[in-house]
Amino acid sequence: MSRKTTNLSKSNTQSGRNGLSQHSQSAQPKMAQYIGFFAIGYILTSTIFMMIQTQVALNSQLVTVLSIIVGAYIAVSKFVKHQQRALYRDEINRLMFGGVAVVWLLTAIYFLGIWFLLFDEVSREVLLEMTMQQPLPLLSALVMILVLTFISARISILLLNRLLDPKRKVS
Repeated sequence: MSRKTTNLSKSNTQSGRNGLSQHSQSAQPKMAQYIGFFAIGYILTSTIFMMIQTQVALNSQLVTVLSIIVGAYIAVSKFVKHQQRALYRDEINRLMFGGVAVVWLLTAIYFLGIWFLLFDEVSREVLLEMTMQQPLPLLSALVMILVLTFISARISILLLNRLLDPKRKVS
């Protein structure tokens, strides 16, 4: 009977994309919690700005960008606090896409609420007629605000991730 000798000095794990072992990649944090923090920050900031807008007129794009920045700050700071590290690139992408998807879902719910609770049948009919006659301004505005939300979310998450990185603070 011959015995097989095993080499214990070699690691059985292989490196992944970010230089992490396959084992530690499977232990990545769940991003849904941080997307929730993003949504909470966005909702709170939007609510505060809605109250401010009853007294002072503010640019809606500015309000959207500032709300996304605050939501990104809350999500990134919670991530750094819980994980003791900065976000990796794939985590930044998941947080950005998830955060923007939640922002658009909340916006759709908000507009549906306005549509059904605030507008009467005549107002709905007038808005539908206006949209059917000139759909291009509405479509271009939707595309522009979609691009604005993606760009502002991406830039704010990247900058805040870099700013709140615990390794940079120590150095």
